[in-house]
Amino acid sequence: MLEPAQSFVGILLWVVAIAAFIVEIWAFADAVRRPSGAYSAAGKLTKQLWLIILGVALLFGLAGAVRFVSIIQMLPVIGFIAAAVYLADVRPAVRQYGRGGSSSGPYGPW
Repeated sequence: MLEPAQSFVGILLWVVAIAAFIVEIWAFADAVRRPSGAYSAAGKLTKQLWLIILGVALLFGLAGAVRFVSIIQMLPVIGFIAAAVYLADVRPAVRQYGRGGSSSGPYGPW
């Protein structure tokens, strides 16, 4: 009698895992695009360290998305938290330094 409800919850958790994995991909791709000097100029960890952190988070997210581990287990959750910290704290700080080689003036790109 509980099987339809359990399958619905399982599908819902899988959709959440896919969404978290997409966020982790976005964070990793954004970290790759930012210049290395922007991280130190913003007072954050180095670009290499963030790429390692987000790369491991991406692996944890992939494991959750392909149901290798359950979304309820800690590894996918830790991976999502790492990506969320990058997107909420580090990305806004390094974003003002632009992408290496872009031509921007004091008021934005030109």
